[in-house]
Amino acid sequence: MVGMNEPDWSAWKPTERAVLCFAIKDGRMLLIRKKRGLGAGKINGPGGRIEPGESAMEAACRETREEVGVTPTGVSQAGELRFQFADGYALHCSVFTATGAQGDPAETDEAAPFWVETSAIPYAEMWADDAHWMPWLLAGKPFRGTFCFDGDRMLKGRVEPL
Repeated sequence: MVGMNEPDWSAWKPTERAVLCFAIKDGRMLLIRKKRGLGAGKINGPGGRIEPGESAMEAACRETREEVGVTPTGVSQAGELRFQFADGYALHCSVFTATGAQGDPAETDEAAPFWVETSAIPYAEMWADDAHWMPWLLAGKPFRGTFCFDGDRMLKGRVEPL
């Protein structure tokens, strides 16, 4: 769907709500190689869908525990992302950072975790939007990103202060 029209973001409603959580400790970030689901094979932060009755922050902590076996500490919201896909799927994602993580990361059916220097984040193996908003996250600047995708190909996007 080349030339997909950008949605009216002021009236936009997500199909689903999800979270991402990036633990950053001693200049290193905890990332995962996703093994299944949306973005399988790509590198991202731990995360997933918000369950009914759960806050976004609770979901970020739960998903991090489930995917990599660590409990994030010092969790705070860093920004929000809105994704519109050409097939009609619409995803709202709350992005969190954590200043620490209790426990040792362990591989699960969903994710293979690893620590990486924040200066060496492997953007080429991540979703295309990450390189646009990750510098805001690393700088501690609250952000809102809006992105349009066709499959895993980014058609357009922007990041602005939140």
